[in-house]
Order: sequence, then structure tokens, then C-alpha cells
Amino acid sequence: MVILDVKGLSSITDYYLVATGNNTPHLKALAESLERGMKALGSGKYRTAGTPESEWLVADYLDAVVHIFTPHMREYYDLERLWGDAKKVE
Repeated sequence: MVILDVKGLSSITDYYLVATGNNTPHLKALAESLERGMKALGSGKYRTAGTPESEWLVADYLDAVVHIFTPHMREYYDLERLWGDAKKVE
């Protein structure tokens, strides 16, 4: 997983989190775990797009946008290159 600090680079959010799931069931499990964890922190999502079957999911939490891809789709979209000017958060 990589966290990109896009403050000042994006007008949409402050952070992009990019993660990889191995397959459709794994993407679904990661998305469900993310939703439970964020709900427990009191942060509801603004909106979502994609499905595990599309091999890509995105969840918008306003201050952070979480992308979960299969390896093939992560390589295809290559968000780390797209946001290459962003600082990576440790």
C-alpha cells in the first residue's frame, strides 16, 4: 500500500491511498474491512465507485480517497506515476 500526500496538487482530496488485492474476493474483503474500520473511527464515506468484478474500487472519504486494485489494474492506472509529484507518507 502507498499513501500519497496530494495537498496542494489536487483540489479533490489531501491523500490518495493505493492498495492491491490479489483477486475479486480479496478486493471485496479489503473494501469491507476498510468500511468497518473507517466507520469505527466515525468517518463515513462520501461515495464509492467500481466493483470487485471490475478489478477496481474507490472509496471517497473526502480528506482521503482509497483506491483498491488488482495487480493488473494497478499497473494499468499507475496512480503513483500520475501523482509522481506527491510526497509518499511513511
